[in-house]
Amino acid sequence: MSSKPSRWPPHLQYIQSSVFHPSVPSEACLEIRGGSSAGSPRHQHRPAVAILPISSSSHPANGQHGLFATRKIPPKTHILDYIGEIHCDDRPHSDYDLSLYRFQNGINVGIDASAMGNEARFINDYRGIMDKPNAIFSDVRTPSGGMRMSIWSAGLEIKKGEEIVVSYGKGWWKARFHCSS
Repeated sequence: MSSKPSRWPPHLQYIQSSVFHPSVPSEACLEIRGGSSAGSPRHQHRPAVAILPISSSSHPANGQHGLFATRKIPPKTHILDYIGEIHCDDRPHSDYDLSLYRFQNGINVGIDASAMGNEARFINDYRGIMDKPNAIFSDVRTPSGGMRMSIWSAGLEIKKGEEIVVSYGKGWWKARFHCSS
């Protein structure tokens, strides 16, 4: 899988494995990578998702994009990993930054997909779209010990054509409204 997915924005870099920012200390890099290479993807095939424009005036992301299932996704199924720039610097203005790991020594590691990433960056929050999320974020360890932030279907099947949505969490919304006021 080397080509960009359909509808990939030209101003964003499409990557298949996370990139490490210089702010990540070497010991954190080793812990996050595990025994594998710098972020080798879990799967080499294209995930069962499509990036589609949102044109419904009632949708909170109207005029933007969302991530939709291209086939039925069974409950509790890995959909794809959230890929971006792994960093330890502060990024309060990024809407695409997820916490990956907090070390006991105070180092916080995040994954930011604001400038580079994969299809996962197009997953919207469920609020205003559905009653509850149909997918979840889950931090996982690969068989070789590497850390990943993965997206899994929740307890129900995601139907073909359905938007894949997660909960960004109350902290994300609190920070967003705090920064904009």
